[in-house]
Formats: sequence, structure tokens, C-alpha cells
Amino acid sequence: METRLLKYFLAVAREQSFSKAADSLFLSQPTLSRQLKDLEEELGKQLLIRGNKKVTLTEEGMILRKRAEEIVELIEKAEQEVRLSDEDISGTIYIGAGETHAISLIARTANKLNETYPNILYNFYSADGVDVSERLDKGLIDFGLLFEPTDISSYDSIPIPIHDTWGVLMRRDSPLAEKEYLEASDLWDIPLITSRQQDDGSMLSKALGKPDGMLNIAAQYNLVYNASVMVSEGMGYALAFDKLINVSGDSNLCFRPLYPKVEAVCHFAWKKYPVFTKAAQKFLEQFRKDMQEYDP
Repeated sequence: METRLLKYFLAVAREQSFSKAADSLFLSQPTLSRQLKDLEEELGKQLLIRGNKKVTLTEEGMILRKRAEEIVELIEKAEQEVRLSDEDISGTIYIGAGETHAISLIARTANKLNETYPNILYNFYSADGVDVSERLDKGLIDFGLLFEPTDISSYDSIPIPIHDTWGVLMRRDSPLAEKEYLEASDLWDIPLITSRQQDDGSMLSKALGKPDGMLNIAAQYNLVYNASVMVSEGMGYALAFDKLINVSGDSNLCFRPLYPKVEAVCHFAWKKYPVFTKAAQKFLEQFRKDMQEYDP
């Protein structure tokens, strides 16, 4: 299977149209259609449903799209690394992270490094720990922020000196907003909005004193901003990190930490025995130095 055909397939999947995809690829529509028909015959599966108004993917097509995106992204990353393997410190550094205040430390290092190497570009991939680990393992990102209790023994890592604090994001007119902090028993019977990565074995679940199956889970979120909208609309109370949503000024939301305090410990991780670009190596050297000199 040629990379070129995967790019053609992804263009059609993205545009949902042969004509629009052909225009973006500078091909004729019959040529593109024939190439993808050949791809389907090579795989022995129908990938595209050719409708009158738009093209949609079959189940096999959706599987191929996910893998094709990873393959093309990895190849493009490799090509860039080879092209930039001379003395020029430039190119893209790929970093994966969830929503955390620790990203400020990465941004601080990037800003400092750009004073010397202004041609470095930073590509941030936002996802939960499972997705970040998967992309690290596949070589799709150079570095990732991983939270305990994720097993980081298969990576090299630097501990992050600042920790995110768990608490509850709620409306200011909530009865619980009158408290300075919340205990586990305060949350047992209220509708909770939790991270999709939350599970019964997590540090937070243990701190709440009940497994998730015994809590009143109203919704789950991947992005804390979406959780804040659900809270604002009265769907429930969001378990989240502090400092991620603005609760100052005229915001109708507030944040209350849990008691006893529950902190999330984070690590800046990368694959063992990595093959870094010069840009990624420079970033790691600067970040390691910054963490050694960190003074809160």
C-alpha cells in the first residue's frame, strides 16, 4: 500500500467529495476515483460509500482512516527530521498533554529557547493520558505529560515540580459554594461531571471513598471547558483541576478544593533510547535545566 494512496484516501474522507478532494490534490476526478478503486481492490474491502451528495466511509474505511492518519503523520515527521538533520536548529517539536497548569512550565521553556532558536515550531496535542502514552509509544510525539498512577517505568522522565489540585467546579449560587473546601461525603449524592479517564482505581476515586459505580455520575468530559459549560447550565458539579477555568470577576462559577487535599503528580516523559531531532534535544536540555533551577 503506497503512502500516496493513503493521502488520496484521507483527502476524500476529509472533503467527503471526490471533486473537492481532486481539486485539493491537483488531480482529475476520474484519476482519483480510479486510484481509490484500486486501493479497495488491493485490500479486498469497500472503503467508501459513493452517494449522490457526499462520500461516506464504511466501517472498514473508518478503521483505515485512523491508521492512515497515524502513518502519514509519522512519515511526514520522519521526512522533516531527515531534512533538518544538519546544523540548523529548527523544525517542529511535538508535545502531548492533558489539561494541566504544568503546561505553563513547558511554555516558559519554549519561550526561552525561542530567543536563541526562533525557527522552532511547537505542536501541542491535547488528550488524556491514555492517548498521550499511545502517541509516545508510536513515535508520533517527542514528549508527553503523564499523570500518576500511569506506569512511567517504560519511559525516561522528569518530575514536574508543581502539582494540580483536585476540586469541584460549581455555580456560585450552589449551596456547596458557601464552603471553603469540600469533603468526600459532600459529593456522594450530587450529580457529578467527571473526566472520561476517571476509573475506580484512580487516586481521586479512592479519595472520594466510593467507587465510581456508587457515585451519581451525570456526565463525562474530555475537555474541562466543556465541563464548565455543563456546570454553568446546571447539569451538575465538575471534578477538575484548579487554575484551568477562570472563576474570577463576573464568572458565575467558583472552584472549591477537596479536603483532605488531593494532588495530581505529573511527569514530563519521553521514550527510552530516543532518536531526537536537534530541536527536540535542545528543548530537553533547556527543560531539564529549567526544572533544576525552578523556584516557585
